[in-house]
This record gives sequence, structure tokens and C-alpha cells, in this order.
Amino acid sequence: MASNTFLLEYLPILVFLFIAGGLSLCMLLMSFLVSKRNPDSEKNAAYECGFDAFSDARSKFDVRFYLVAILFIIFDLEIAFLFPWAVTLGKIGLFGFWSMIVFLGILTVGFIYEWKKGALDWE
Repeated sequence: MASNTFLLEYLPILVFLFIAGGLSLCMLLMSFLVSKRNPDSEKNAAYECGFDAFSDARSKFDVRFYLVAILFIIFDLEIAFLFPWAVTLGKIGLFGFWSMIVFLGILTVGFIYEWKKGALDWE
């Protein structure tokens, strides 16, 4: 009996997943059925980074692409950890506060590294 009650608590999640999946499938099917199909050479061309593909996919990229990726990771991690930290700040006390300050300091060092390398000075 207890396991049956436990499983009933997950019923709203299951209903939500079925509704979300059904709506997603419905939107995909409707866009496929309603949309106009008028392909031409420009619409069918490969698009990557604003220019046409030119040679082997293993060609070297400018290091700034990687620096921008690191910059994205820095800000993405910062936001991903700041929201839960801000919500639980009253419960975690001074230890949680100073551990987040150390974390933000490490992210700031990474940001300064990218700034010095010129990742923010795009030509």
C-alpha cells in the first residue's frame, strides 16, 4: 500500500511529460503540414559561422574561437551556481558565503586571462 501511494506522487510528472511530448509532436507535425516548401540553392546550402565551407573539416581555427568558448563556460558556470547559492544563502552561513567568494575569484582569474589574451577584442 505504501509503495502505491509513493508511485501516485509521480503521477503529475508523468502527466506533464505526456502533455509536453504530445504538444511537441503536435507542433512538429503541424509545421510540417502547414509550411510551404520552396527550396532553392541558397536554402539548401551549408551554413556555418557566416561563411561557406571551404576545405577539410580538420582545418585549424583561430584560437579566439576557443577563448570565446572558455568565456561562455565561465559565465555559464557562474550563473548556474549563483542562483542556488543566492536562494540558500541564509541556511549555509559564512562558510557558504566565503566558498562562493573563492569560486567567483577563480572565475575572475579566468576572465582576466581571457581579457589579457585579447578574446574580447574581436576584429
